[in-house]
Amino acid sequence: MQSKNKKINGFDKEACIKEYAHIVKIIAYRLAVRLPPHIDVNDLISVGIIGLIDALDAFDPDRGVKIETYLSIRIKGAMLDELRRMDWLPRSIREKSKQLEREYVVMEAKLGRHPTDEEMAESFDMDEEEFQKLLHKVSAAGVISIEDLGINEDGDKMDMLECLADPAGEDPVARLQLQETNSRLAMAIDELPEKERLVLALYYYDELNLKEIGMAINLTESRVCQLHSQAVHRLKGKLKRLVNEV
Repeated sequence: MQSKNKKINGFDKEACIKEYAHIVKIIAYRLAVRLPPHIDVNDLISVGIIGLIDALDAFDPDRGVKIETYLSIRIKGAMLDELRRMDWLPRSIREKSKQLEREYVVMEAKLGRHPTDEEMAESFDMDEEEFQKLLHKVSAAGVISIEDLGINEDGDKMDMLECLADPAGEDPVARLQLQETNSRLAMAIDELPEKERLVLALYYYDELNLKEIGMAINLTESRVCQLHSQAVHRLKGKLKRLVNEV
C-alpha cells in the first residue's frame, strides 16, 4: 500500500520534487546576488527544498493558481523567513533603509515631484557619490522589503501569499480587501519614475537579473542596482502613506 505522502493532489511527490527543484536553485541564486558573502547559497537551497515540499503538500489546484507561481512564492517565502531568522542584515543598514523610505515621502511631499539624487543627497547631508554608496548598502534590504509590500486593512505588513485568493470563493470581504491591496500597489507603482518602473518590471515579471537589465536598457549593473533600491524604498514609503490616507 502506498504512503499518503507519495501522492499530492493526484501527483507523485518524488516526481514533483524532481520536476520543480530547479525553481529552488533559480530563486536561491537570484537572492544570493545581493546578500553578504557569509550567506551560503547552499543553505538557501536546503531551506528552499523544504519550502518546496511543504508547498507541494499545501497546493490546491482547485484555487486556480498556477503551480509554478504558487511554488515560487512559497519557496522564496521559506528562504526569506530563514534570512529573517538569521537576522543577517546589520541594524545600522535596517535603520538607514527605514530612514531612506521616510525621506522619499517627505521630499516628494515637499517638492511636489520626485526628488533628484542630488536633492536626496543634500537631505542626508551627503554628496551624490556618498548617496549612491548608501543606495548600494541598503539594496540588500530590498530582498526582504519587496516581499512585504502588501498592506492589510490595519496598516500592517501582509504576506504576498494572502493575495492568492480563491477565484471560486464566495467571500466578498476577502475579495474586496484583495482588490484594495492591488489597487494601492498599482497606484504606488504608477507614481514611480519611468526607469524605476521599468527596472521593477524587468526584474520581478521578466525575471532578468541586474546585469541583464543593464544590458537591456543600456545602464551599468551598478546603476540598475541603485534604481531597484530607490524603487523599493519609494514603494514602501508610498504604501504607508496611502494606508494612512484611507
